[in-house]
Amino acid sequence: MLLGLSGLHVESVERTDASMTVTVSTPWQLMGCPDCGVVAPSRGRRRRVLHDVPHGDARVRVVWRQRFWRCPEAACGRGSFAEHVPVLVAARGSITTRAVAWAIGQLRREHATIAGLARRLAVSWWALWRAVRPELERLAGDESRFAGVTSLGVDEHVWHHGDLRTKGPKELTGMVDLTRDEQGKVRARLLDLVPGRSKKAYADWLEARGADFRAGIGVAALDPFGGYKAAIDDQLADTVAVLDAFHVVKLGTAVVDEVRRRVQQDTTGHRGRKGDPLLGIQTILRAGAENLTDNQWARLTRAIEANEAHEEVFLAWQCAQDLRAAYRTSDLAEGRRRAEKVLATFHTCPIPEVARLGRTLRRWRDAFLAYFTTGRANNGPTEAVNGLIELHRRLARGYRNRDNYRLACSSPPAGSRPDPHQIGEEPLKRASECSHSRARSRGRCCSMMLIPASSTTSSTRSGSSSTLAAPGSRSSTRTLRCTSN
Repeated sequence: MLLGLSGLHVESVERTDASMTVTVSTPWQLMGCPDCGVVAPSRGRRRRVLHDVPHGDARVRVVWRQRFWRCPEAACGRGSFAEHVPVLVAARGSITTRAVAWAIGQLRREHATIAGLARRLAVSWWALWRAVRPELERLAGDESRFAGVTSLGVDEHVWHHGDLRTKGPKELTGMVDLTRDEQGKVRARLLDLVPGRSKKAYADWLEARGADFRAGIGVAALDPFGGYKAAIDDQLADTVAVLDAFHVVKLGTAVVDEVRRRVQQDTTGHRGRKGDPLLGIQTILRAGAENLTDNQWARLTRAIEANEAHEEVFLAWQCAQDLRAAYRTSDLAEGRRRAEKVLATFHTCPIPEVARLGRTLRRWRDAFLAYFTTGRANNGPTEAVNGLIELHRRLARGYRNRDNYRLACSSPPAGSRPDPHQIGEEPLKRASECSHSRARSRGRCCSMMLIPASSTTSSTRSGSSSTLAAPGSRSSTRTLRCTSN
């Protein structure tokens, strides 16, 4: 059981159904006073009870027969002293060294909590935390973890929902290493958590890392938050900032939802109610066109045809699909071409929500297009790390102390899943220019309408040349096309 603990031998082992007690001691050796060096006579031994790694469901106690000596030199101020075995336990500790290492490993790999581990070891929360905290502080202070970082992600994280006056800022800024390995995969790991969500919080952390660290960063992924972008521009002038694809698509989906709610109010004078066409398709409008079933296409068709004013909702949905299609394409050059077309057209759209999205993307133009020139760099692994941190906080039922929270959350080595934005693409073709009279008169600008290549069946609305595919076809997509005037 004590394999690997050199200098100790087992004297006895007592086992019950619920516990195991192991008595250990060190071999006799001649000992001199640490201060004066005079050979010291033994003063006997004391039984010191230590808490060790559990053996299955049984709690393990190590009874260490610790040796004591007395310095015989009258002029020496040492008096008596005890033996120390760092491989067994730290000075004045009650938890073995390997139990501390086991607890940290459980924190890192099994999402364990201090309270849960304390129960396993039959100690109090404070006893275990006092034992693991020095090691966590040593790991957090190790600057070598910043070596070799070439890609950096940043995101905010809410660590409490209490009183700001007692706990301070509720947001923490988390920095994550997004460097790819030899196989081109990202093995994300949390680098640090600092209080605040601002340019200053991120910029100060970057400045503290030193010029060599900043010079090695080639790519910096971020969410569309101006504070983080300003910090990157200030501290990482030669770094390529990349706007996260997920949040860009999320902005497009939010635009569709805003248009749907506005049209709902304009046409009915109230919020969505059961039986309202637009309320019935709110979840469909948040999905990708390639994921819709035949029944969902039919429901979408009926809702749009229920009122001419609903065409505005459909056009906004098509714009969101165009934005999403830029990321879905397997050819990065084609994806960039589609993204540039989005930048060139969305801001001219008469639908105010779409135009606002277009202006936002134009302000983030370089970071938006950088996704297609950096091998699909994104902030997805950073979100995965945030998920692990959230899991740790929920399991621990929250934290009162921010420093303890930072140390505990810095321990999990976060691994990331495959890039969720790299999605296979169905064959698509461009819709021909629409001759819809209302679309022309209103100056609609949906310039990148896509329809699946297999879409051949359509039904004509009365008095209109716009087409809507048959409800029974999965490929149904409107071909309304608006050009900027």
